[in-house]
Amino acid sequence: MPMLRYAVTLFLSAFLLFGVQPLAGKYSLPWFGGTPAVWTTCMLFFQAMLLGGYAYSYASVRWLSPKRQARVHLALLGLTVVVLLGRALLVGSPVAPGPEWRPAADGISTTRLLAMLAATLGLPFFTLSTSAPLLQSWFSLMRPGASPYRLYALSNTASLLSLLAYPVLVEPWLGRGVQAWVWGAGFLLFAAGSAACALGVLRHEAAPARVGPVEEGKAESPGVARTLGWLGLSACASVLLLATTNQLSQDVSAGPFVWVLPLALYLVTFIIAFEREALYSRPLTALLLLLAVGGVTRITYEGAHVPLFVQLLVHSTALFSGALLCHGELYRLRPAPRHLGAFYLWVSAGGVLGAALVHLVAPRVFSLYLEYPLTLGLCCFMAALILLRRAPDETIVRASLRYVPALLLLLVAGGLGMAVSDERRVVESWRGFFGVVQVTEPLSREDEEHAFVLRHGDIVHGFQYTRPERRMRPTAYYTPESGLGLALTEQRRLKEAAGLPASLRVGVLGLGVGTTAALGRSGDTLRFYEIDPQIISLARGLGGYFSYLSDTPARVEVVEGDARILLEQELARGQPQGFDVLAVDVFSSDSIPVHLLTEEAVDVYRRHLAPGGVLALHISNVHLDLLPVAVAHAWFSGLHATLVATETNGDARGSSWVLMDKEGRFTRGDTFSREGERVRRLAYSEAPSKRWTDERSSLLPFLRALGVDRGGLVEDPAEEPAPVAAPAGP
Repeated sequence: MPMLRYAVTLFLSAFLLFGVQPLAGKYSLPWFGGTPAVWTTCMLFFQAMLLGGYAYSYASVRWLSPKRQARVHLALLGLTVVVLLGRALLVGSPVAPGPEWRPAADGISTTRLLAMLAATLGLPFFTLSTSAPLLQSWFSLMRPGASPYRLYALSNTASLLSLLAYPVLVEPWLGRGVQAWVWGAGFLLFAAGSAACALGVLRHEAAPARVGPVEEGKAESPGVARTLGWLGLSACASVLLLATTNQLSQDVSAGPFVWVLPLALYLVTFIIAFEREALYSRPLTALLLLLAVGGVTRITYEGAHVPLFVQLLVHSTALFSGALLCHGELYRLRPAPRHLGAFYLWVSAGGVLGAALVHLVAPRVFSLYLEYPLTLGLCCFMAALILLRRAPDETIVRASLRYVPALLLLLVAGGLGMAVSDERRVVESWRGFFGVVQVTEPLSREDEEHAFVLRHGDIVHGFQYTRPERRMRPTAYYTPESGLGLALTEQRRLKEAAGLPASLRVGVLGLGVGTTAALGRSGDTLRFYEIDPQIISLARGLGGYFSYLSDTPARVEVVEGDARILLEQELARGQPQGFDVLAVDVFSSDSIPVHLLTEEAVDVYRRHLAPGGVLALHISNVHLDLLPVAVAHAWFSGLHATLVATETNGDARGSSWVLMDKEGRFTRGDTFSREGERVRRLAYSEAPSKRWTDERSSLLPFLRALGVDRGGLVEDPAEEPAPVAAPAGP
């Protein structure tokens, strides 16, 4: 019975501990820029709170008697339950942050995000984090001689199930508010189980401790070398986890779907390593690492357009093999149960150290995401050293069988370093809270096609020719033939037909190099909303690479901060901008900040349009099919939607824009088609079922790799059954 009580409580605590992490990130993303750095900040907080919980458990076990430990822990459980119930009554949710935590548009910072997490989740997360070491210590007290490490593997299994359930069963079906309430109810069950364990300790009569046969010879003090081994191995695995997550997030989207896979694999390696020593094979792990790092090297050379499934497979295998190597060696260095508190404390400290290295140190030291290849290289070096070690009774001939893969590991690590350092075209590079920005150029400076290119991650965000006669030519996704160019041309034509000045007021979410300014004319006003100060500096002429903003005859306004927050603040001040065209062109590398493409966001954009205004959504994406999202927004806003797709041709890069307007001026068949351009009217034959709202949004249904079900979306409906009319907009 005690075994079942402890197993259920530890399972529930781990399930809740990891279930709340993606939920916290989902609340944080819309307010803090929607970038991968939001998750690394959250992970830094979670790792720090975990360290605090382990420190509490270690201090309790070391300096308090078991009965006093139980009394103190009962008080902590009671305090946490009271705080959660109080928040539920006063704020309306046990863990959701209140609106007072939403930063100003230009007030996004790591400090504010950490403070918000501490105020809303700090105490319950801390209480949950004490469970693994404290309850395992009590279990050893109640069942002398029984190994508690099986319970550790059980808790990691619960964490894994929680993570896998979130993107598949929770995120697509439950809104954030419902998730918070369900989690709060789960915490009450956990608190009851923990209280039952504590009461059992209070009733337990102390018995002489016995050392199990598995732990004989390990009861001595761990020593400095072993302690540093715990710290270093756990830190290495933590860096690899967060670095892999950054690598994936920059080219898909920052969100729970992308975060969960690396974290789940990380936990799987813990389960394998801590279930039993025989499950971890050094040679097989080294071979898997060799193959995975070779794949990462190939992807690094080829860039972000490698199919998503291949990227996920290769990066996931690299993380799995590297983390398994670290955690397998960590388990080999495990201490006796009486040193369990110190072991978990140092392992947790290594996790915090790894998170701090990725979030605080790396951005100040590296201008790229170099911690990922460096950590993989370190794992290869460590695996090679392990393979090269020869046991005293092992013959040289037998040991030499491992020398070839050890040498290959060193060679593939060097190949990865060469792939990363292959920056022959990079002029300058910057790294900040919003990602990595690079300015690149062709190898030859003499070619008339010479241009400076802005890259965010691996994706081109605009380029400008250097020759004076070509300097103001519109390029990339913003040529006159693009969807945005078509919208501007049509708005000018309508004004001229009405006998009005053809000048336009244009809003653009996302600045890039400012190429849209090349489409501006004298009398136009172009208002850009940009969150990244580095992008603003480059577009305004830093380094002399880009000059669209200074050369355009139009009037230019640049507003720094999160575009949605800024637009909402303008509405609150009674200052709708009255845009003739509002372009939503928001990408971080190829990642979409989801909070800028929800129904609530589109409603804000619609209210900033002038009568007859056009909302232009740039939906070009390598891995996500965003067309159903855009057209669903048109449906529920009572707008007509038109797809304008162009192919790469000369100055233009292939792009897809969806134009949304009240009158349906762009839905006249191929009236606006030009060479290399496709214009199609869009509608739904039934109400769309897949929607993005602030409460519920999931990337999973829109992944191209899974085959997107467009659910009633019709192109050129004149050739299809008549669609159901869209509801009238407000």
